[in-house]
Amino acid sequence: MVSSPEICVFGAGSIGCYVGGRLAATGTAVRFIGRERVVSEVRAHGLHLTDWQGADLKVPAADLRIDTEPEALATADLVLVTVKSAATEEAGRTLASRLKPGAIVISFQNGLHNADVLRGLLPGRTVLTGMVPFNVAAQGQGHFHAGSEGTLEVARHAGLAPFLEAFVRAGLPLKQHSDIVAVQWAKLLFNLNNALNALADLPLKEELSQRAWRRCLALAQKEALAVLGRAGVKPAKLTPLPPGWIPLLLGAPDAVFGVLAKKMLAIDPKARSSMWDDLHAGRKTEVDYLNGEVVRLGQHHGVPVSVNSRLVELIREAEGGQRRQWTGEALLADLKKAEFANRA
Repeated sequence: MVSSPEICVFGAGSIGCYVGGRLAATGTAVRFIGRERVVSEVRAHGLHLTDWQGADLKVPAADLRIDTEPEALATADLVLVTVKSAATEEAGRTLASRLKPGAIVISFQNGLHNADVLRGLLPGRTVLTGMVPFNVAAQGQGHFHAGSEGTLEVARHAGLAPFLEAFVRAGLPLKQHSDIVAVQWAKLLFNLNNALNALADLPLKEELSQRAWRRCLALAQKEALAVLGRAGVKPAKLTPLPPGWIPLLLGAPDAVFGVLAKKMLAIDPKARSSMWDDLHAGRKTEVDYLNGEVVRLGQHHGVPVSVNSRLVELIREAEGGQRRQWTGEALLADLKKAEFANRA
């Protein structure tokens, strides 16, 4: 039993700083490992954690243990891996040579297979799949803001018991699931909007308030649901509506959607997707681990995936500097054209 657990955040970016920061602000021993850019910022300003519902916590720089070197892993009882998906293998190799016996690892990353990659590099270790449902944006000077609601989701495991109180105290309770894969797919269906939000160049709430953009998301979701049906995967029900009904709701007129989907629009007015953030920062996005997952599974099962393939293509073009601000109507026409061409 861990009486006073030490938690290490491996990948101190927006998610890592926010989750780890809230834990640290409420009395848990947390060590952060990140890249020089974030480490320098946090050392200079400390951490300021806020959310759209009014939470406001601060951790002075003097009280933070943050570094670029991974030595902190050696004393951690729980490691939260929050690196970008493309860096998962590198993270796994680093963890392999430093984790102490009995330490638990949770992958709080986008995509579906990061925990599997970590398990392959950490044989005999406890590696759990986790999911962060809310959006976190870096505001600068150590300020990280969660712009939407949600509970941290994780695969059920008895070894998490010593850490549960710390997460509750931080206002981030861990919700455990016996079938975390179904939860991951349900979240990914919503995360198909990340690419749309990046192309829209609008705040999430403004984008989702426009029917044309929602119809784009409905096309991507319907395609993904067809793929999941063929693959025999049943996504979890994370909202009052079953996943299969959500595309219908997305296509409703704005006034109807505004009434029926108040919870979906319960977002900070300035919040944007992490993919938008990556594009504007000149970083490679995680589109391969979101829409790209649908494309790969669809190709494997012989299901048309023209809509999600087109979105991957457009984000790749944007990464290469060809980015443009689409209107919802223009992108909807483009996606329908791609869908029709595939059927023909």
